[in-house]
Amino acid sequence: MPFKLKKTVALVGMMGSGKSAIGTALARRLAVPFLDSDTEIEAAANMTIAEIFAAYDEPFFRKKEAQVIARLLETEIGILSTGGGAFLQAMNRDAIAKSGIAVWLRADVDLLWSRVRHKTTRPLLLTDNPRATLEDIHRARVPDYAKAALVVDARENYSIEQMTDCVIEALLTRPDVLEETK
Repeated sequence: MPFKLKKTVALVGMMGSGKSAIGTALARRLAVPFLDSDTEIEAAANMTIAEIFAAYDEPFFRKKEAQVIARLLETEIGILSTGGGAFLQAMNRDAIAKSGIAVWLRADVDLLWSRVRHKTTRPLLLTDNPRATLEDIHRARVPDYAKAALVVDARENYSIEQMTDCVIEALLTRPDVLEETK
């Protein structure tokens, strides 16, 4: 069944929560563009996120991230996957609330760890104890993620399509954001 998306949906949550995978499937299902703020930052800087963190510092990265998110929110209505730390910044939360809606893909640490433990592209986890680091980051970020307008719980046994169904179901509770068309 066709849908009409009226505002950009910004997927927020921890690394490994499924923002890119679910975002891609959701965009395809709703027939709208998929945008990834990290990919856009890398393209603008001609560097990977890890290289940006190594060459500069986190405040520099967060400033560039905010600029990219603001630009993407103004460009076109679609699905926006944000970096794990993006929603912690009040300016990003405000920009998303003004032009779109935030959906938190909430996942517990065990699920997140199962998804990110073998990846080398997570600069924040390049520590002596990456699992403990992940737990600390999760604990620190949950209060900000909880400010999202909608929450969809990630489940280990859900496929990408099932999670996409859950996000659509949540979005349909907001007729100002998504409606089914005949």
